[in-house]
Amino acid sequence: VDTRTDKKIRLALKEYLPATTKLIIAQRIASVEGADLLIIMEGGSIVAAGTHEELLAGNTIYREIYYSQNNQGGEHRA
Repeated sequence: VDTRTDKKIRLALKEYLPATTKLIIAQRIASVEGADLLIIMEGGSIVAAGTHEELLAGNTIYREIYYSQNNQGGEHRA
């Protein structure tokens, strides 16, 4: 879905199903960065799990994807 529709879906899930466990599979980090737990998979295996902040600080795969999706190249900028 496009980014506008994605945002509407996320807001609706938050507003109408606030106390419900949701499983969201996404390639766009913005779609899931507010989740309680993110699971990073590579080659069909789990390679990391944590919050957005934990993964950004400690997982190269997640960090590279995050920065590439936010137009900051693949480099971590302190």
